[in-house]
Parts: sequence; structure tokens; C-alpha cells
Amino acid sequence: MKRVTQKLILGAFVICLMCFYCFIAPAHLATHSVRLAPCAPNTQAWNDSQSIRGDAACKPKVNLMFMKTHKTASSTLMNILLRFGEKHQLKFALPDGRNDFSYPSSFFRTQVKSYQPGACYNIVCNHMRFNAPEVKKLLPADAFFFTILRDPAELFESTFHYYKAYIPQTWRIPGENQFEEFLAHPNRYFDPKGINAFYLKNLQFFDFGFENDLEAGDARVQQGIEYVEKHFQHVLISEHFEESLILLKDALCWQMEDLLFFRLNARNALYVAFMSPELKTQSRHWNAADWQLYRHFNATFWAQVETYGRSRMAEQVRELRRRNAEMEVICIDGGGAVEAKDITDRHMKPWQPIGKASILGYNLRTDIDPQHQELCRKMLTPEIQYLTNLGVDLWITRLWGWFKDSIVQFGTS
Repeated sequence: MKRVTQKLILGAFVICLMCFYCFIAPAHLATHSVRLAPCAPNTQAWNDSQSIRGDAACKPKVNLMFMKTHKTASSTLMNILLRFGEKHQLKFALPDGRNDFSYPSSFFRTQVKSYQPGACYNIVCNHMRFNAPEVKKLLPADAFFFTILRDPAELFESTFHYYKAYIPQTWRIPGENQFEEFLAHPNRYFDPKGINAFYLKNLQFFDFGFENDLEAGDARVQQGIEYVEKHFQHVLISEHFEESLILLKDALCWQMEDLLFFRLNARNALYVAFMSPELKTQSRHWNAADWQLYRHFNATFWAQVETYGRSRMAEQVRELRRRNAEMEVICIDGGGAVEAKDITDRHMKPWQPIGKASILGYNLRTDIDPQHQELCRKMLTPEIQYLTNLGVDLWITRLWGWFKDSIVQFGTS
């Protein structure tokens, strides 16, 4: 009875939150009709002496659009971009009130914090539902667009478990293993018009601004792939994250030190469901548009690796791993990620899904030398806290987090 009451309270709150969103969403969606001035070129000078890679003809790219897809290691990549932008005093286009640009609404410039007509930025990297014309009006003409994709089988397992508490139609799935039951009979449970239904089918396609209920063979899937290929100059592959970073470094003319990272927003392995080959096949079939998208860019990725050189790539990956391992020793108490309950600094605790503290975080060493203190802290700071440090007032995100964590604590006490 207690558990039923908790679910009713949570359900009522989620429905109220969705109603509130539906009330404010038209204001965001209506901004497409507002005539706004185009982006004025950035005047900030770039100091080449800060970024010499050894190739005099290579000039680092600093005007960047990272399309942050869901559950694809994008938070780790975002941390790299935030540190790079801060280091070189670049201008971020940041959201207002929350940590995304009014997702799942389509992106419009007016969603940017303190936006003024004609304002121009160096970096856009928060979650959004992609809207190319609006994004391009925020950035100089030479902006470099890139994104990251993940195998839909692994992605669907991750999103199902992370977001299912936000998706009312999953609440009625019977049995202990709701994930397997859903994939066995997806059309029995899936309602494309249901609240947050986009999390349950072709989420990557949806993130790029397309409908998520497209099936294999639909001509719009190939059109969507061509659209992504047209607008993005580089597509990283989550399963080959380090190799993708090396290719990105080459495309951006960055240095190895710009790529150093720790994996952020990663799940405890105890909460990752085992996926048999049959389940993976079912998941890819269900997310057919995403699977077609992923296969296309996975193929182009390996073609780029061949052009770059396999032995050269292996050498660069080894160097990146060596540098990251050095930073682990310098920065991380205990040498690795820990559960949320074991993180001693509240400011370093990552955002958790409803119902379980499954996302790992880190403890900073207390004896870090002054030379590395700032870098270590920034490398380990979760997204919400980092955005707060940059001046974003995340009042909507924090209000939801307060309620979510209260429910979690109440449900586990």
C-alpha cells in the first residue's frame, strides 16, 4: 500500500509538471515567427601562442556546435568543451532556468540565457532538439558542428532504465523485467502520443529534430541521415570514444591536453541489464531509424580511421590513455568512481534518476598539488554544478531535483 501511495504521489506530480510545461511551451515554440537580427561576428581575438600544435598551418577551431545527444557519453564530451571554453575565455550560449534548451521543444535562439538580437557565441553544447536554422544564427559562419551516436541496442537499455519513471506508459508493464517484456511486445505498451514517448523509440533521431516513430524503409529515414551528414562535419561514436576524440582533435587542431577526461554520468555496472544477442536484435529492430543512422555513421567513422592510419591511431589512443591515467592518480581519491552515497563533497554528487542512485561520481584527493587543483576539480565536476559555476540559474532543474530526491529518500527510508 505504501508503494502504491508513493507511485500515486509521483504520478500526480509528473502530470502536474507536464501540464505546466504544456502551458509554457507555446511561448517557446512561437519564437520561430519573431524577426531577430543575425549573428554578428565575434570580435574576441584568439591568441595563437596558446594553441600551437606543432603545425604552423593549423589554427585551432573555437566556434563550436556540439549536438549533445542523450546517454551517449555526451556529458563527458561536454565537460571537455566547458573546460576548453573557460580556459580560452570563449563565449557560451547557455540555457536559462534548466540545464537544457527547453527540451523536447525545438530549439530557438530566445531560449539562450540573456539573448539579445545580433548576439553571437563561440560554443553551444547543451541538450536541445536540433533546429539548424536557429542554431546557425547564434554562431559565426565558420562554426564546426559535431555530435555523437551510440549503438541503439545499448542506448535503448540505458534510456529505458534511466527515464522509465518519467514515462507513464511504462508504469503498466507487468513483471520483474519490464525491459524484456516491453521489447517482446512493444506495440502493446507503446503510445507515440503518450507523455515523454520519445524516450521509448528512436531517441537519437528525435534529438536531431525528426519524428521518432519512423520505421525501416521509410524514405524519411534516409533523408534524415542525409540531413545530419549535411549539417555535421564530424560524428563521434560512443563505443569508440577515444578514437573519436583523436579524430576530433585532428579536425579541430587541438592539443592532446585539451582532450583529457574522466567518464562522467556513468552507471554502476550493477544497474546495467544484461543484453542477450536476441535482445540486442529486438532493440535495434524497434529503433530501426536510429539503427540505420548509427550504421551509416559508424561506417564513415571507420573510413576516417583508415584515412588517419590505424597504427597512428593506436599510438595516439595509447598516449591519451597514458595522460588520463596520470590525471587519475593526481586527481581521484581511491583511483576510480564510487557510488553517490560514498561521495564526501556534496558539490561533486551527480544527478540521479528517480528511484535509485545508480550514477557514479568521484572523490577529489585532498593532497592535490596547487598546479592541478583547478583542473582536477573541473574534470570531476558534474554537469549541473558546472553550469551553476558558469552562472546559469537552474531553478527549474533544482526544483525538480529537490522533489525527486525527496521521493527517493522517502521511498528508500
